Amino acid sequence: MNEYRLAYDESIAHPDIFWGRVADSFTWKQRWSKVRSGDYHQVNYTWFDEAKLNITENCLDRHLLALGEQTAYIWEPNDPKEAVRHISYNDLHNMVCRLANGLSAMGVKKGDRVCIYMPMVPELAVSLLACARIGAIHSVVFGGFSAQAIADRVNDADCHWMITADGVYRGDKKLVLKSIVDEALERCPGVRNVVVLNHRNFDITMYPKRDIWWHDVIEHQSETHDAVAMDAEDPLFILYTSGSTGKPKGVLHTTAGYMVYAGYTFANVFQHQHDDIYWCTADIGWITGHSYMVYGPLLCGATSVLFEGVPSYPDWGRLWDVVDKHRVTIFYTAPTAIRALEAQGLEHFKGKSLSSLRVLGSVGEPINEEAWNWYHENVGHQRCPIVDTWWQTETGGILIAPLAGITPTKPSFATLPLPGVIPVLVDAQGNELLEKNAEGNLCIKQSWPGQARSVYGDHDRFISTYFATYKGLYFTGDGCRRDDDGYYRITGRVDDVINVSGHRIGTAEVENAIDEHENVYECAVVGIPHAIKGQCLFAFVACHHQPQNMTALSKEIHKLVSEKIGSFARPDYLCAVSGLPKTRSGKIMRRIIRKIAEGEPDKIGDITTLLNPEVVEEIKIKVAEVIKAPVS
Repeated sequence: MNEYRLAYDESIAHPDIFWGRVADSFTWKQRWSKVRSGDYHQVNYTWFDEAKLNITENCLDRHLLALGEQTAYIWEPNDPKEAVRHISYNDLHNMVCRLANGLSAMGVKKGDRVCIYMPMVPELAVSLLACARIGAIHSVVFGGFSAQAIADRVNDADCHWMITADGVYRGDKKLVLKSIVDEALERCPGVRNVVVLNHRNFDITMYPKRDIWWHDVIEHQSETHDAVAMDAEDPLFILYTSGSTGKPKGVLHTTAGYMVYAGYTFANVFQHQHDDIYWCTADIGWITGHSYMVYGPLLCGATSVLFEGVPSYPDWGRLWDVVDKHRVTIFYTAPTAIRALEAQGLEHFKGKSLSSLRVLGSVGEPINEEAWNWYHENVGHQRCPIVDTWWQTETGGILIAPLAGITPTKPSFATLPLPGVIPVLVDAQGNELLEKNAEGNLCIKQSWPGQARSVYGDHDRFISTYFATYKGLYFTGDGCRRDDDGYYRITGRVDDVINVSGHRIGTAEVENAIDEHENVYECAVVGIPHAIKGQCLFAFVACHHQPQNMTALSKEIHKLVSEKIGSFARPDYLCAVSGLPKTRSGKIMRRIIRKIAEGEPDKIGDITTLLNPEVVEEIKIKVAEVIKAPVS
């Protein structure tokens, strides 16, 4: 911790010296003239001015002499009966160079946008890296989004090329990705070519003038490629993130700062060691997959598990089978997955050792205390530190988190900021809350290297979304509590902070209390209008066993909430459901359940891209019943 404090203090007092030293550990075609430039208040900050580099040389080429034969990716297929693939750094370099040459031969050049819609196969990582190798800007769309969602993103980024696959099995579900792409591209006249990986030999339609097989693109291509020199601020990728309203935002990340921050945070948060086997369960289609499945680990010469499957196939012990099979040492997953596994009981741990694990991680949303403890006890066997990481698509990398085995942890606290990050809490008027023990809106005071530069094609939207609420500050949109130790605990999105009779109540905090109930494995709390209180709380609970007596359940939950927070935080409405609507990345769509609870089910919008759209109708019916006869 002394080393952390020294590093943090230097990073704040002398950021140019600190980040310059970090950047010196990477390979550059031309060194920077200045570490930082621009004006944070004017939202035109830049990093490593005049530097030239190619991120793939840092991910691949510089490792080849010492680590060429080391495994970069262990590919674990959906079906455990299929063969595992081990891809060395030499193999990966060759694959990237061949595809880079093939894409160049097709006419793809620096600055062009390439949409990627693929399953979790090594060729997905190869596609990102090949684009970066030639200076093309990749825009990955998670391989589960609908045709309309793909079309919206392709058109917004003006992509002229697409990379996809015939299809994939997720568990026992067959997904023909190419047919979804074909439907999407009916709305995308600008796409010239589609590269198609034959992954499952599905029966698909190939359009001769547009579609080209992956194997034909790379055939006869050289296994060497001179990486294109990129300016430090040249775009690396666009990644779309949805808001509660409006079209998705194409978050734009540039090359040098993102590289430095992804590599630095991966190495330090997880305390990566050379012989580690690292497994992040996130799909590469999300920012966690970009930063901590592709770029961060490869920049550090890590060996990563790339998993095609799902936690429940062929049974709920699959994740633990994979951990034992590959002797995974670092395991990084989402609270949603943890709670889903918790709901299955402990049967799926039988016969599993998990003795190789030394670090656990949590990402994607605040982890409730009950899930944290379950994770710590049953997966980590009370010996593995948990790094509860807070960050966003827009931040590029982790901003607040423990350092594994170094930072003392507290359940549900993301703990302390990483070097270079200055979190501040402000009230609704933007006044900074200086006392150590405080609760407010979380902002970041100065730029860090991995910070997004813009929304693609709409810098005004970038400013209005993130910098207009509190002048001179990046507003995260999250509420946060800071305790007497200076530890930060994310309390949920600010629009999920409810004002009940003058009390500001973070829904995540109420959810944390409700999750303590032995029959509840997942819950979501939203605020709805109330004639007297202004707002009141509506709680949705998914239970291990269907409750036979809702009045009894309500009383038990009220008691828990009163004990954990206070009687003022007790939900006015409680609805037991079989499941909660989720995105394909596993995040609960509180916007949907809020609209239903508010009596506006016709305003929930498109639900076709949900992981489980079928639960929406059930929720509508049950909410109507609860509103008529609230359980209190």
